[in-house]
Amino acid sequence: MSAEHHSSLLDAVKGQPKQVWITAFAAVIAFMGIGLVDPILLSIAKGLNATPSQVTLLFSSYLGVQVIAMLVTGAASARFGAKRTVLVGLTLIVAATALCAAAGSIEQLVGLRAVWGLGNAFFIATALSVIVGAATGGQAGAILLYEAALGVGLSVGPLLGALLGSISWRGPFLGTAILMAGALVLCAVFLKSDKHEKRAPIKLLDPLRALKHTGLLRTSVASALYTAAFFAVLAWSPFVLGWNAIAVGLVFCGWGLCVAVAGVALAPRLAAKLGERHAAAAAVFGYAVLMLVLAVPSKPVLVAGIIVSGLVSGLLNTLFTGTAMSISDAPRPVASAGYNFCRWLGGAVAATLVGHVAEWFGSPQAPFVASAVLCVVAGGLLSLREKKADPHTVPKEAALVGEEF
Repeated sequence: MSAEHHSSLLDAVKGQPKQVWITAFAAVIAFMGIGLVDPILLSIAKGLNATPSQVTLLFSSYLGVQVIAMLVTGAASARFGAKRTVLVGLTLIVAATALCAAAGSIEQLVGLRAVWGLGNAFFIATALSVIVGAATGGQAGAILLYEAALGVGLSVGPLLGALLGSISWRGPFLGTAILMAGALVLCAVFLKSDKHEKRAPIKLLDPLRALKHTGLLRTSVASALYTAAFFAVLAWSPFVLGWNAIAVGLVFCGWGLCVAVAGVALAPRLAAKLGERHAAAAAVFGYAVLMLVLAVPSKPVLVAGIIVSGLVSGLLNTLFTGTAMSISDAPRPVASAGYNFCRWLGGAVAATLVGHVAEWFGSPQAPFVASAVLCVVAGGLLSLREKKADPHTVPKEAALVGEEF
C-alpha cells in the first residue's frame, strides 16, 4: 500500500462522529455473513444429514432474496429514510441469525438464510449513504472507511465461523446474532433521525430500465458470469478440501485479506494503466487461469489457488463496479442497482448448481473447469469495443461494491 493511500486512510479515521463508527461496525458484521458459513459447511451437512447440494442452497437463498431485494431497497430508503431502513435490515438479520442457531433441518436453515439476505440487502444498500452523510473530511475518506469495513468483514467472517464452528455449527450463527443485536441497539440510539429530510423518489423498475444500455448490460452479464465462478470457489472448495472448520477458516481468512488489499490498493493502479474495462477483462481472463489451477487434484495447489484468487477477486470487485458506474449515462445509484441485480443473480444460480455440476460430470473438479469457461466468456464480452472512451480512473462510487454483500 502506497504512503499516499496509507495517509488517506489515516486521515479518514480521524475525528469521525460516533454514528460513522457505529455504522461501520455494523457493516463489518454484515459483511461477515458471506463467508461465515464457509468453514462449517461440512459440519452443517453432517449435523443435519444434508447433501452438499442442499448445503450450498445456504448461499443460493441468501443471495437470491438479496438480488430481488436490491431492486426494492433504493425505493424504500428514498421513502422511509436511511435510519429506518438500516434498523429494519438489522432487525431482520438479528432475528434470522438467532433462529438459524436453533434450526432443526436444512430446509429451515435455508429459509432463514433467505430472511438474512433480505435484512442484509436493506442494511448494506443504505449503510454507505449513512457513512458518507455523517463523515467528516469528505466523501473520499468515508468511502475508504466503508471499504475497510468490507475487507475486515470478509476476512473475519471465515475466522469467526471457524472458531465458533469448532464448538458447534450453531455457534457462528448465535455469535453473529449477539454482535448484530449490539449494533442494532447502537444504531437505534446514535444514528440521527432523517424522517423529515426531502429525498428524490426512486422508481422500482429504474434499475432494470438502466440495463437497456448495451454497455451496461454487457458489463453486468460479464460480472454475473465472473460471480458464478467466484461462488464456485466460495461454496464448493470447502467440500473439495474436506478439512475441519479451523483449517478452512484460516484459508478463507487469507483469501479475505487478499480481497481487501487488492480492492483498495491495487485496482485503482491497474485501472490507471489499462482503463477500467480493459483491466477488468485482463483480470477475469486471469481468474479463468486460476480456475483451471484449482481443478488440479492437489490440496496444497487448491489452497494456494484459493488465496491468490482473493487478489484477483479484489481487483474485479472494484473494476467491474467502476466500469458499470462510468459506461452509461444512468444515475450512478440506479446503474449500480441494475448491475448488482445481474451480478448477484449469477452468484445465486451458481451456488444452486455447483454441487449438481460435480454430480453430473462425476468429478469434484468439474465446477472449477466450468467456471473457467464462464470467465473466458466474460472476458470476451468485456473485450468488445465500446463507443464511449474508457476512463483511466475508478469512480469513488466503485466502493459501492460493498453493497453487493
